[in-house]
Amino acid sequence: MKKGLLFKFFSLVIAVLLLGACSMDEGKEKNSGNEGGKDSEKKKIGLSISTLNNPFFVTLKEGAEAKAKELGVDLTTVDAQDDPAKQVSDIEDLIQQGVDLVLVNPADSSAVVSAIEAANDAGIPVITIDRSAEGGEVAAHIASDNVAGGKMAGELIIEQLAGKGKVVELEGISGSSAARERGQGFNDAIKEASGIEVVARQTANFDRAQGLSVMENIIQSTKDFQAVFAHNDEMALGALEAIEAAGLKDVIVVGFDATDDAVKAVEEGKLFATIAQKPKKMGEIGVETAVKVLNGEKVDTFIPVELELIRKE
Repeated sequence: MKKGLLFKFFSLVIAVLLLGACSMDEGKEKNSGNEGGKDSEKKKIGLSISTLNNPFFVTLKEGAEAKAKELGVDLTTVDAQDDPAKQVSDIEDLIQQGVDLVLVNPADSSAVVSAIEAANDAGIPVITIDRSAEGGEVAAHIASDNVAGGKMAGELIIEQLAGKGKVVELEGISGSSAARERGQGFNDAIKEASGIEVVARQTANFDRAQGLSVMENIIQSTKDFQAVFAHNDEMALGALEAIEAAGLKDVIVVGFDATDDAVKAVEEGKLFATIAQKPKKMGEIGVETAVKVLNGEKVDTFIPVELELIRKE
């Protein structure tokens, strides 16, 4: 009888010890999961786009979304609608939502600085795409060489006009790095050709409707020009519409971005050329670079996306 009681006692002790060991193992597993913290969770990336009213940036967003899905990260996109104040507010909201990194395509290179600095203060890395920022700490900038692209457009026009003629320049949003750099490259090229004169230079804010109306106003002032360089395709297509409506012949129009509408217009022989920036690739590289930064990998401060001249052969 005593032996039976002793056996039961030891059996109970062993059972208790086994249960305790299992509980400890479970606790370790839970703790190891918690220690993983952010590593075990999906990375959260915020993408602030200057405007989704422009096909170029829609394509950029789609490239970013596809790459985010492929890499298993959460991507939240917000549209600033070309409003610098809204963009600052959008980025502050992303910070409050606890994103791990902010990708930003600035509506205004100066105005966005305060939002970037807010992210810096919160310890959230920032990467700029297509347009740079004039301040704040940025882990990387992903863009085509806009100066080189503007120069490419200028040299093409000089070649087609045989070094002599009058040109109109439609500028992008004042304060954006893209407008400043494309204009710089274009005008650097034009300065090298003494026979080329820029007879009108006005902003149309990267917008097709404004490109149309600004071009109409220019045509009312003068019809003596042989070429137009627009800082993006939307303005170029608007200008092309005004030129066709005015019945002007043999005016070459060069855009920038190679949007689907622009490439189609080039193929139809309406738009003379456009400079391809490859926005889808920009979006893809943006997310890839964001993941590298979040994983502690070293990345280049400037990551270029190659340019390509698109014209009808």
